[in-house]
Amino acid sequence: QVQLVESGGGLVQAGGSLRLSCAASGRPLMYYPMGWFRQAPGKEREFVAAISQNGGITYYANSVKGRFTISRDNAKNTVYLQMNSLKPDDTADYYCAADASERNVRSAPAYWGRGTQVTVSS
Repeated sequence: QVQLVESGGGLVQAGGSLRLSCAASGRPLMYYPMGWFRQAPGKEREFVAAISQNGGITYYANSVKGRFTISRDNAKNTVYLQMNSLKPDDTADYYCAADASERNVRSAPAYWGRGTQVTVSS
């Protein structure tokens, strides 16, 4: 199993940037495709981005494509989400996720962090 802890959330003005980190413990991160999801107040949790085990393949929701970048450092057991050109609509709790399947990590991952809050002011 793997345990995930997110950090890096906060309050930022529209147009600004934040970088979220997800630190893993337990089983090494290198065994897992990884993903980021978010849940805005009153809305369902939605997929944001995912990355393959070696980082060679990435996936993005259309709403963040071109603004967000997912990356990973397996030596540090950490996954990142660089968020640029932030909009008020990006306000949400952001969750890191892991799964043994590259397909499942984008839809129904087995492992979740507890989330970090991102607030974008207009």
